[in-house]
Amino acid sequence: MEELICREGTVHSVIFQNAENGYTVLRLLTEEGEVVTVVGCIPCVAPGEHLTITGTWEVHPQHGEQLKAQELERTLPEEEEDIFAYLSSGVCKGVGPTTARRIVDRFGLETLDILEAEPERLQEIRGITAKKAMEIGELFRQHMGLRRLMEFLSRYQLPPVLAIRLRQQYGDGAIRVVEKNPYLLSDDVCGVDFSVTDTMALSMGFAEDCTERLEAALTFELTYNENNGHVFLPKDKLLAATCQLLGCGIEQVEAALDALAEHHAVVVQRIANVEAVYLRRLWEAETSACTRLLALLEMDADEGRFADRTVAEIEKEQGITYAPLQRQAVELAAKVGVILLTGGPGTGKTTTVRGIVALFQKMGLNIVLAAPTGRAAKRMSELTGMEAQTVHRLLGMTWNEAAHQVTFQKTEKEPLEAEAVIVDEMSMVDVSLFSALLRALRPGTRLVLVGDADQLPSVGAGNVFSDLIRSKKIETVFLREVFRQAEQSAIIRNAHRVNLGESPDLKGNQGDFFFLCRRDAQRAVATVLELCKTRLPDNMHIPAEQIQVLTPTRKGPCGTINLNRLLQEALNPRTPGKREILWGERVFRVGDRIMQTRNDYDVVWQKDDGTVGTGMFNGDVGRIAEIDAGGEWLALDFDGRKAPYSVEMLSEIDLAYAQTVHKAQGSEYRCVVLAALPSAPSLMVRGVLYTALTRARELLVIVGDDAAIRSMAANDRQQKRYSGLKWRLCHAGDASE
Repeated sequence: MEELICREGTVHSVIFQNAENGYTVLRLLTEEGEVVTVVGCIPCVAPGEHLTITGTWEVHPQHGEQLKAQELERTLPEEEEDIFAYLSSGVCKGVGPTTARRIVDRFGLETLDILEAEPERLQEIRGITAKKAMEIGELFRQHMGLRRLMEFLSRYQLPPVLAIRLRQQYGDGAIRVVEKNPYLLSDDVCGVDFSVTDTMALSMGFAEDCTERLEAALTFELTYNENNGHVFLPKDKLLAATCQLLGCGIEQVEAALDALAEHHAVVVQRIANVEAVYLRRLWEAETSACTRLLALLEMDADEGRFADRTVAEIEKEQGITYAPLQRQAVELAAKVGVILLTGGPGTGKTTTVRGIVALFQKMGLNIVLAAPTGRAAKRMSELTGMEAQTVHRLLGMTWNEAAHQVTFQKTEKEPLEAEAVIVDEMSMVDVSLFSALLRALRPGTRLVLVGDADQLPSVGAGNVFSDLIRSKKIETVFLREVFRQAEQSAIIRNAHRVNLGESPDLKGNQGDFFFLCRRDAQRAVATVLELCKTRLPDNMHIPAEQIQVLTPTRKGPCGTINLNRLLQEALNPRTPGKREILWGERVFRVGDRIMQTRNDYDVVWQKDDGTVGTGMFNGDVGRIAEIDAGGEWLALDFDGRKAPYSVEMLSEIDLAYAQTVHKAQGSEYRCVVLAALPSAPSLMVRGVLYTALTRARELLVIVGDDAAIRSMAANDRQQKRYSGLKWRLCHAGDASE
């Protein structure tokens, strides 16, 4: 563990400050006369303030040694010259150095008290009107309110950046709101872990059985399990988990659940034989998706009468003959409102989608293509010759700062200008995004949902594609035949073997599929590095940038954290003149392959053709094109979308030389190197192995333990996801609905 350093002194100057999140670079003049560079989240700081900083030393490639603040105490300036420096720094808009000097000369050590409590007295200074005096007073009062909120949070070791979110959400009364119910800090706005807010609340005198605590714990359990893929939790499981979390009796927790249901924060509804408890927004997403999907299914498609003839024309024009199931899928697209198309690699999904696109074009329909990720949308464009975009961008997804939630421009009030929508990689679509998509479709829009049902389910809540297929309410075409050309690929043959529960064939050179047995983790790591740095580029003529390392896990020797560090050293080492930035324990360097790790709806990007847009999403992959000489911003390139990132936004990205299999969903790579050694039991399953194999387009090299690979292929254990979509589709119109 790094040694904590403490420095105390006066802020000499502020070099950089981000007003939105408080990230700051400043010079601190210590009591010993030393000038220290301090970096960290220190919102609203200004020259003249007195700080006590606790943190760790780090070395910046351009700026040298600096103290990274982890904790801080701050007090307002107490000497006249420090007060002048503070006031003239811009903390109060409308007060520059000249006005600050007049105010301090007139009021001396009382200056800051008068600005906050008696701003009308500023009229005593020549040139300051009554209106101007009150404006200055209001701005200073807001500034002080934010400072006090930060100081309040710091008592509980909560980061200062939280004060900015609270201020945006609750305004001047934020402290009073938090004091009244500190458990609000664990909601979607602030996202503080429940254990932290619970400790805080109990220390403030809240009772262990108070309503606020019980309701917050129930909400926390539902939100936590949403992140595990569950749309709802059975009531008995929710009550038991909450009782265990709090150490309370079940009667108290059940009463709190009733109260939450009464004021519509949650919805309790019987699904099959289960008493299901939903967060309200997930209940609305699921019920809305069901209702709108059923409406699309009722569409009467007259064009179906001519489907045979139209498909024959398409075959002639494209010079192909569809297999029976492919023909069935294309004809169904003419006859029904919604179809599902599923199949593994090599079964002709792409050819079938091209046929459906040609059919819709002959019908004169306005067609829109979409996929859940940028990579998947790009691949869809390449395969169909039509523009495809992410579902998020199709719907005009933005972040509503006031409501602190995702909003969509395209809804039933402003629907998509589309008569047919085709969505690929549907296994990645969660219930919230599916509901948003359906809301944006006009009545009668044709919907084609394409995917591989055997891949891993969505990261978000629900198991939408699987639920739709298993409901048997929607026309579904299963493409099972592996075509002769595809069958020549050992990647495809082995993927289908895994899908059947058989071990992939690990013997010998199979052309596009290799297995290198390395049961020792360190030997496996060394082999992965060697493959990426020399063996594949030199022997197979595959550039390192076209090789993607995949692994089931983030942790351990063969996890992404360790592999990314070592692959960076091997493929993009430090060289004189190549700029880099140290961020915590990670180094980011020009040329690095990086991935966006959480949604950021405000990032502005531009393409070379002048196209401008906003938003980078979890899973987007790019590279660092440039780092400025001052080390304060970076230029990132995400497949042609170029965006400036300030240094504090490095918390949103990670190295991507190695990715988890989950993160690679929806992407395809020329070459995949899979590190497959034993890891957490939940990751050693068939779905992870199958998804990994199907990411490779031309070459797959597995490095690892043959016993672990056979175990994964045999293990079809799937984590149960609580979802009501299938049941709702099957029981639409029942009295219980």
